[in-house]
Amino acid sequence: MKFTNQIKELESSLNKLLEDEVIEQKINSSIKLFCSAIKAELPILVFGNGGSASDALHITGELVGRFLKERNPVNIICLNSNTSIITAWANDYDYETIFERQVKAHAKQGGICWGISTSGNSSNVIRAFRVAKELKMKTIGLTGNNGGKLREFSDILINVPSSSTPRIQELHLPIYHYICEQIEENLI
Repeated sequence: MKFTNQIKELESSLNKLLEDEVIEQKINSSIKLFCSAIKAELPILVFGNGGSASDALHITGELVGRFLKERNPVNIICLNSNTSIITAWANDYDYETIFERQVKAHAKQGGICWGISTSGNSSNVIRAFRVAKELKMKTIGLTGNNGGKLREFSDILINVPSSSTPRIQELHLPIYHYICEQIEENLI
């Protein structure tokens, strides 16, 4: 595929995103949940695999540090960032339960699990959401296309209009940047 074709495909995906009023409502609902949890000093647990793991790290950096404004840090933990936990647990037990185990460790009723999965079918993310629901945490899924199996376990599912992994990841970036910006606006 030529570079210009990739840009045109991204442009088409962005236009579909802009036209989707339901996604905007879901994003705004998630911002309200995040702000309520932050004000109540409850944890936000964010995680994913591969590129989604990188996005989770990016989000955590923006909210523990700062996005655009000086403010207090947010209580957000990236569950895919501790390689010792991940490799020890995966080696001794099971990779499928690496996030589930950490949700059990950090969960607080009313806190938020924010799972990122382009397909919505990452079994370790789904397992973490199941446990989060049992522990009375809110769940926010950031996915693509129809949301996959994560749809069933998400209180709010933000599923962008694409089935192409690179385009999904590109559409996730402006969404979570907007969420970070709005969290800051609400906290200041």
